[in-house]
Amino acid sequence: MPTIRSSADLRNNYNEISTFCHSYSEPVFITKNGKGDLAVMSIEAYEQLVGRFELYSQIQEGLDDAAKGNTRPFSDAMADIRSRRK
Repeated sequence: MPTIRSSADLRNNYNEISTFCHSYSEPVFITKNGKGDLAVMSIEAYEQLVGRFELYSQIQEGLDDAAKGNTRPFSDAMADIRSRRK
C-alpha cells in the first residue's frame, strides 16, 4: 500500500518523511487539496529507478536488434573486442 501524505505534512514533517524515504527506499505520494500532486523519494531510490529504466532500454534495444536479424556470431564479437583491447 503506498504511503500518502498531504502537502502540509511535507511542510510540517519533512524530517519524518525524509527518514521514511531513506529507510524504506520507496516513494511517498504527496497530495494537494486532496488530489495526487508529487512523488517524493530519496536520491538513492531515484538513481536506482533510473538505472533500471536504462537497463530495460538497453535490453529492449538488444531484443529489437535480434528480431531484425542484426546479430553476429559470438566468436566474431569476442575477436573484435580483443582486437580493440590491444
